[in-house]
Amino acid sequence: MSTSETPPVLQRVLASSTSLRILASAVIVLFLYYAAGVVITILLSVLIAYMLDPAVEYLERIRVPRTIGALIMVVLLIAVLGALGYGLYDRTTQFAQDWPKYRGIIREAFGNIQGKIGSIEGGVSDITSNGGPQPPGGSPNIHEFLVTSLGSLYALVLEGTFVPFLVFFMLAEKREVWHGTLQLFPVTRRTQVKETLEDLRDVLRDYLIGMSVVTLVVVALSSIFFLVLGLDFPVLLGLFSGILNMVPYIGAVLAWFPAFLLAVVKYKSVSHFAVIAVVLTSIHVLAQNFIAPQLVGRQVQLNAVAITISLLFWGWLWGGMGLILGIPITAAFRVICDHIDSLKPVARWLSA
Repeated sequence: MSTSETPPVLQRVLASSTSLRILASAVIVLFLYYAAGVVITILLSVLIAYMLDPAVEYLERIRVPRTIGALIMVVLLIAVLGALGYGLYDRTTQFAQDWPKYRGIIREAFGNIQGKIGSIEGGVSDITSNGGPQPPGGSPNIHEFLVTSLGSLYALVLEGTFVPFLVFFMLAEKREVWHGTLQLFPVTRRTQVKETLEDLRDVLRDYLIGMSVVTLVVVALSSIFFLVLGLDFPVLLGLFSGILNMVPYIGAVLAWFPAFLLAVVKYKSVSHFAVIAVVLTSIHVLAQNFIAPQLVGRQVQLNAVAITISLLFWGWLWGGMGLILGIPITAAFRVICDHIDSLKPVARWLSA
């Protein structure tokens, strides 16, 4: 046997180790999928706590007890979100009341589009059909739709109920939580863990604060554009545009469709829709490529391929919430890999 060949025993050990890693990865993915409501609630709480912590520390420096400061910030957060939710609900309710005015026009426009698509499909069918009977279209699975809707509603209620409490406890007991986390590791590794946690804090805090400012800028610019264009509900459309800006790349395209929906009522020319697409894309590109780097800095350090793959994976796993949380999760994973010698090549690949 050549000395360069791997011994059979070592081959079996390597194969067994690889199989165990694949099995462990599959178990983790299944857990993240089936426990999505719990995991998302915890992640949201951690992110919000990181964002509010500087304000709590400032209150602590001016002699406000940390527990009181945490309570103040959580109450302010609930008040701001409540005001935004009420404003969004009010505009949405008004849109629902005006829906009969839009319904006929939108139905007619989509009917024309569907008719043209149908004629194209008919022409293709005439070319490719062998004259056999066409398979009947499947009816929607109502049971599956209800189960999915109830699951989403449960996750929303879970997040809305537990996130404020988790954020308060994480802020009020920050030192105890950090000390308890460090105690989970051997003494020889606590310095490394402490540095990792500090880098995670800096990365997530910079990302959240920067993206919040960028989102507000996109909301303002989009709302002004819709107002100048004369579309109904410009602020509501601007809010959708700002929220979708949190999803890199595809958010700029998804932001077109709410505006297109209301533009169908007002405009018939394709040029108007082209203007909406170009201006919205320009706003999002400006925000993502010029404003966000200045605010977020180089802390996130993710390349375009890593961002795209993370969006695909977390979007597939958790839907819309996965698209929003995918970037901070991947950035946190990159920080962890950067502090583990065996995973440093993965960190370099993510940030290449």
